[in-house]
Amino acid sequence: MAAPVLKWAGGKRQLLDELQSRFPKEYNHFHEPFLGGGALFFELEPEDGTINDTNTRLINFYRQVRDNPEELIDKLESFDDPESKVNPDNDYSETSHTGREIKNYYYQQRARFNKRPYGESFDPLTEAALLMYLNRTCYNGLYRENNSGGYNVPIGDFTDPDWVQHERIHKASTVLTGTDIRNDDFTYILDAAEPGDLVYFDPPYKPMSSTAYFTDYSADGFDQDDQKRLLEVVQTLAEQDVHVIVSNSGVMYEMYEDAGLQVDKEGATRAINSDGDSRGEVDEIIATTVEPANRATKGQTSLGQYNS
Repeated sequence: MAAPVLKWAGGKRQLLDELQSRFPKEYNHFHEPFLGGGALFFELEPEDGTINDTNTRLINFYRQVRDNPEELIDKLESFDDPESKVNPDNDYSETSHTGREIKNYYYQQRARFNKRPYGESFDPLTEAALLMYLNRTCYNGLYRENNSGGYNVPIGDFTDPDWVQHERIHKASTVLTGTDIRNDDFTYILDAAEPGDLVYFDPPYKPMSSTAYFTDYSADGFDQDDQKRLLEVVQTLAEQDVHVIVSNSGVMYEMYEDAGLQVDKEGATRAINSDGDSRGEVDEIIATTVEPANRATKGQTSLGQYNS
């Protein structure tokens, strides 16, 4: 079975059973318009369908995993320990794009990864390898960008980090074969999904307490207007006989219930948080258009997998 290749904030590994328990008994193609770390996608191992994310460098990574796994692994194997001295033969051996002193190999790699947002020419394969390297050696597995789009997470504290992950890359590459990897707004799904397909939406959100209100809600890069657009897309898909499952912040409960979806509150443990004391269960919902009588048991496969 494949596993997520990257650590990613908001990952849904703790909710996999709950999500799959809301799957329809049968469905055709699987689509995930907010992929992130792809925990559900890699759990399902769908044969086709679409995945999407607005993070261009993340999507480049998945395309390289799919199309060039051996070359990606070779690049990763050439990298040194994050605490090593800088490589004088590579760019940014002294200062970064913003003129800050490069302290060690990790920060040199971080500067190399940031060529794209600072308008410099870059190699897509190298960029993908650097994303994997930084993800496995940075502080707490975070992905964070500054206002210029530059990745700015500091070095982590690891004794023997494994940034190559041969087996995960190979398995992920196999799973991604046949999948259309997109870098669009989530509304692309209105053209991509067909009747009988299954769409899982996991938009960016900040889990909040049950006493918070929707008007208090916002998430970086995905605000209240985006949440309303998403609900409109969900309703349109439902009218087109497309099955939909959505995970979201607890403050969205009434919004989805009023729209006629089946909504339940679920607790999910957050493994990635900048404040270690804040890790624990948070208030989330799972909303779906799939009626209880039409749901499958955990582990239900798609029609495409039955026909393979």
